[in-house]
Amino acid sequence: MFVVLLTYVKPLPEVDRHMREHMKFLAEQYAARTFVASGRQVPRTGGVILARCASRAALAEILQRDPFVQHGVATFEIVEFRTSQHDPDFAPFADGGKR
Repeated sequence: MFVVLLTYVKPLPEVDRHMREHMKFLAEQYAARTFVASGRQVPRTGGVILARCASRAALAEILQRDPFVQHGVATFEIVEFRTSQHDPDFAPFADGGKR
C-alpha cells in the first residue's frame, strides 16, 4: 500500500489550469484499480492519494503521467507502508486483500 503526497510548486491558478486533465488521469487510475482514495490537502497545498501497485517503481512510473507532474505544477513523494491493522470494510484494499 502506498500514500502519495502531491505538493503544489506553482500558484493555484496555474494548478487549476491543469485540473481537468488531472481529474481524467485520476479517473483512469481508479478504473485500473490502482488508486483507492484521493483528495486535496487542507490547507490546499497539494493532494493525497492512497494507492496499491505492484511496486514503488511501477507507481512512480504511473505518477510521471499525471498532468500536474508533466506540466511542472506539482511534485510527488511516495510513502510505502504495510497495513497491519484496518477496518474490516477496508480488507479488499489492505495488504493481503484481493487485488
